[in-house]
Amino acid sequence: MITFEQVTIQYDDAPEPALRDVDLTVEEGELCLVVGHTGVGKSTLLGAVNGLVPHFTGGTLYGRVTVDGRDTAHHPPRELADVVGVVGQDPIDGFVTDTVEEELAYAMEQLAIASGTMRKRVEETLDLLGLADLRHRALYELSGGQQQRVAIGSVLTAHPRVLVLDEPTSALDPTAAEEVLAAVTRLVHDLGVTVLMAEHRLERVVQYADRVLHLPGDGRARIGPAAEILRTSTIAPPIVELGRAADWSPLPLSIRDARREAAPLRTELADRPPAPVRLAPAQERRKLLTARGITVAYGGVPAVREVDLDLYAGEVTALMGRNGCGKSSLLWALQGSGPRRAGTVKPVDGPDPRDVPAARSRRLVGLVPQTPSDLLYLESVRQELDQADTESGTTEARTVLDRLAPGIDDATHPRDLSEGQKLALVLAIQLSAAPRVVLLDEPTRGLDYRAKTALIGVVNALAAEGRAVVISTHDVEFAARAADRVVVMAEGDVVDDGPTADVIVSSPVFAPQTAKILAPLPYLTVDQVKAARS
Repeated sequence: MITFEQVTIQYDDAPEPALRDVDLTVEEGELCLVVGHTGVGKSTLLGAVNGLVPHFTGGTLYGRVTVDGRDTAHHPPRELADVVGVVGQDPIDGFVTDTVEEELAYAMEQLAIASGTMRKRVEETLDLLGLADLRHRALYELSGGQQQRVAIGSVLTAHPRVLVLDEPTSALDPTAAEEVLAAVTRLVHDLGVTVLMAEHRLERVVQYADRVLHLPGDGRARIGPAAEILRTSTIAPPIVELGRAADWSPLPLSIRDARREAAPLRTELADRPPAPVRLAPAQERRKLLTARGITVAYGGVPAVREVDLDLYAGEVTALMGRNGCGKSSLLWALQGSGPRRAGTVKPVDGPDPRDVPAARSRRLVGLVPQTPSDLLYLESVRQELDQADTESGTTEARTVLDRLAPGIDDATHPRDLSEGQKLALVLAIQLSAAPRVVLLDEPTRGLDYRAKTALIGVVNALAAEGRAVVISTHDVEFAARAADRVVVMAEGDVVDDGPTADVIVSSPVFAPQTAKILAPLPYLTVDQVKAARS
């Protein structure tokens, strides 16, 4: 169905090709998972399948890419729309209508499909993806998982034979991610759709893959059975890391298979309590911020309901819960910029951030939003850093950036940075004001495992400096490794608050893979297992 024949893609301003001598075939009805670190060429490979590369992104394509027999070099994306459907990371950015039903019909309208056929396909897609009850709902009212299913449905109505998905679960909570992946696997198994999927959260998707396509970073590609490729790949989910450490063969890719293999390991670890994931703060537990009765509503609909929260020096708190439960609204209310119907926020070293000018507020509570680039508006990294120093009255921004992500050139345009570099730049801008409380909203979106490890190092450093750090996240593996404490929200309320191990191990939704495999032992991470066996 998809064939790459000696494909090399070279961008004019790049010293090395993004892809080099790639030879592979993805068969009809196959789910192929594309893995690799950030910047190794995954987006280039996906773009080559529907003709975005090189028709719209520039560069030179050598070799041949064919999809269902069509050469993408001679067929731009509009001529492949009936064969290839593409769904990006942020579905709402691709919506062009107002309601679910209208969005499902839009692609067919562009292809001039007969109205009777359109109606039939819309009904079939509503049933296939479980969207029938939402057909008249406004798109902006949907949860993240529902929006992702609508985005998939909007390309499916054109009856493509190939579906290209770029990070389909990156913005979703665990339950919503399962909904989307269930829909995708149904398309593969029941309809024979070929799916090419790039995803950083491999722990969610690897068990569904027929084959894995690994891009190691030298421009080349390796493709083969998932267990075979992941045994030696440079990137792997915790279940594979645990299998490597325990020398399981073949590597299990599902929790069920791993639990069967893990019986001897559980016996071995039964009398060895795990070391703490994070060392307790050296200083005395000191409160840095007190929030009482925080209430946020939009158009009369409550998003946060009378939440009380205390934040402490040196403590890392993970804020978790399903999409739409109020996490982001709570963070913005704490920072002072977001709407707050009722309640008070009292930092230990100043007034309520809502009651002071923005420059003073930044020195009390710093916040990095879900999309860090929203705060980047100047033409170079240097200009962004200088502006931050001007606003904070310091000269610390460059120093902070070099500590977080060394080697970024001053002249680089912020939009040309990787997701991890953008996050580091915005964090440096916020930290230049030296806030005692730092809030991060979904910081792991678009980050691979290596970048997440680097982010954990940054978070640990902030905590070691005596700051309070709050991280809103759907990434249970990251929370298990980074947080001392987990606060769980549901429908605007705090429903659980306690030490990380106590909260997430007891939850079938938020438990990390290692905890599920080794339960009832209280292990959270592969590093804990390795340390206990050494």
